[in-house]
Amino acid sequence: MRGGMLMHFLSKFVFVGLLLQVSWSVDGFAQGRDKLRFGYAARAVAHSVPYVAKEAGFFAEDGIDAEIIHTAGSIAPMALAANEVDMTLMSAYLMIPVASQNKDIVMLGGFSRYATMVFVARPEIKSAQDLKGKIVGIQRPGDAYEKSARFALKHLGLDADKDIKMLALGSNDVMFGALQTGRVAATVLSPPGTLFARKAGMNFMVDLTDLKVEYQGSTITSRRSLVQKNPAMLTRVLRAMVRGVHLFKTRKEDTMRILGKFLGTQNREGLEESWEWAAKMPAKPYAVESAVQAVIDHLAESQPKFAHYKPTEFIDARLLTEIDKSGFIDKLYAGSAKGK
Repeated sequence: MRGGMLMHFLSKFVFVGLLLQVSWSVDGFAQGRDKLRFGYAARAVAHSVPYVAKEAGFFAEDGIDAEIIHTAGSIAPMALAANEVDMTLMSAYLMIPVASQNKDIVMLGGFSRYATMVFVARPEIKSAQDLKGKIVGIQRPGDAYEKSARFALKHLGLDADKDIKMLALGSNDVMFGALQTGRVAATVLSPPGTLFARKAGMNFMVDLTDLKVEYQGSTITSRRSLVQKNPAMLTRVLRAMVRGVHLFKTRKEDTMRILGKFLGTQNREGLEESWEWAAKMPAKPYAVESAVQAVIDHLAESQPKFAHYKPTEFIDARLLTEIDKSGFIDKLYAGSAKGK
């Protein structure tokens, strides 16, 4: 009897010891990862790659303990400058003004070389002439939404300063609602807002993607000091991001499942539309100098001081170039036409 009790006790002791060993191993593995705070400026498909990369396990597989943080709108560059985040995904329009004042801020890559929004009008607006004298909704004066609206209006043969009135709505979350209620006659939308507009019978007047108008959208931005201090970590972060884009392009169902969590919707049609848009992201997410120049020119229209800046003052592509030259990206897409 005593022998049985002793064996029972020893077996429990060994079991507890194994549990502690496993626990220590897991904790040790987590502690061994590099911690990184990754911000994103908008809960939109264009800013979803860090979240997708984390949910898919790509950061963890590369030894990164990534925390994904929403740093809304104009707060995004400020959070980066204040060391509240280590990297962030935000538009070049938000990044460049802050980087011109704080030389530590730098873009390491980018996802949107071209203006990508869709100019959508109410059902009764059948032509450009019908828009004359009407109100077009934008997010904020002078921002990328206004610039996109101006691109579309110019394509339609309208003068944005004479033929229409612009109304600042303050947030992209309310732009479709303003269109639906008739508060505005037209606005610019991106997925999944485009799906809601289509279902409501709105008139899609200009898809800016078709026009191939260069204008750098979302950028992968960090600090030069961090690049200098820990280039190996940032290289691993960029590798995980590249894998996130690859997931978009090659594993539709997995991507849509993760996008549903990020966007807070399980509407399959909306997720399909979001995926189709996002799958067009470049496999090699370089910030493009000519597209960055277009943003600089836009800023210079209202602030002449920006006319003196060059794209190279805001871009450091060395880490991404190293990843590219190593063959890492090409190997990911080997045999896949979507990666080309």
